[in-house]
Amino acid sequence: MASYSCLYIFLDEGGNFDFSSNGTKKFTITAVSMTRPFTFYEAFTSLKYDLIEEDLDLEYFHAAEDRQNVRGKVFEIISDHLPNIRIDTVVVDKRKTNPSFREVDKFYPKMLGYLLRYLCTPENLSKYSAVIVTTDAIPVKKKRKAVEKAIKIVLSEVMKPIGKHYRVLHHASKSGFGLQVADYCNWAIYRKWEIQDMRSYGLINSRIKSEFDIFESGQTLYY
Repeated sequence: MASYSCLYIFLDEGGNFDFSSNGTKKFTITAVSMTRPFTFYEAFTSLKYDLIEEDLDLEYFHAAEDRQNVRGKVFEIISDHLPNIRIDTVVVDKRKTNPSFREVDKFYPKMLGYLLRYLCTPENLSKYSAVIVTTDAIPVKKKRKAVEKAIKIVLSEVMKPIGKHYRVLHHASKSGFGLQVADYCNWAIYRKWEIQDMRSYGLINSRIKSEFDIFESGQTLYY
């Protein structure tokens, strides 16, 4: 890569906010980091229009909704371009989550904050002039503010002392393949932890830099 001017971090999550036996067992937050040029764009564009020409009404790639044959082709592209990305994940066992952390304004600063502090160290960011963090569009204002708070706290701590720039964007995942890659990577990791499905996980695990079960040592189950 000739230039390291900007680091892009795309965020995605898996699981729900039902902290009961009716909800998901796990909650995952995944960061996929990369720099330009985004080498997989041409392959994804070709695949999208190949599928459209095969009479599939495909607006964008979304792992949970795509057919298995589509998912297989998307993971082939991701696998081909794995050397150009880095994957970091924090895994939350929801049963071990103290009730005081279950509201979004508490949950994201703690869980997302932990993930970003591991990824966004001064050493990791020293060669970049800027960091752009992008999430899927977040229509609920309270959650959007909580996510922004978590990101801005960490990046302010790291970037401002060294005079570097950061931005936080909320774009619909259909707007760019970076968010769609994050969705697929997070889906694979979430499926591993939620239902022990290793098939897709095995295609990306070589580029998973961190996969931290934040409450691994916890003993208390709250439900």
